[in-house]
Amino acid sequence: MKTSAGILLFKKTESHIYYFLVHPGGPFWRNKDLGAWSIPKGEVLEGESLLERAKIEFFEETGKSVDGDFIELEPITQKAGKKVFAWALEKDLETTGLQSNIITINWPPKSGKTMEIPEVDRWEWFPSEEAKQKINPAQAGFIIQLEKLISSED
Repeated sequence: MKTSAGILLFKKTESHIYYFLVHPGGPFWRNKDLGAWSIPKGEVLEGESLLERAKIEFFEETGKSVDGDFIELEPITQKAGKKVFAWALEKDLETTGLQSNIITINWPPKSGKTMEIPEVDRWEWFPSEEAKQKINPAQAGFIIQLEKLISSED
């Protein structure tokens, strides 16, 4: 089973919680929106620290490093069986000037042809309800968990 680790960045205002999500790059995802967004995350190598991988992936997909008081969330399992570990972090991040790493994919699938694409093509802050619609359905569980933790602190 594949395992990924990522970071759910959030910021609070008096009336809303906003979540930072990324949109995958490339032709497959170009016209997909609802359910296509994700937390910045990536595959964990065997024996690697989950949190360290999450920080590396955040940097690769945004060009920015993050650190602070990470809140460990319960892992979720996506539809295809990938287990995702995540940490929430309260931090604001300006979305202009972000830059993703470039990856090589086979396109069209099974064609033997390759193309280079940005791993992430868009970054955006969404209020809670919209974030739950935009994010991969399984990953919405991270938002729900975090909001339960936040409401129990109030």
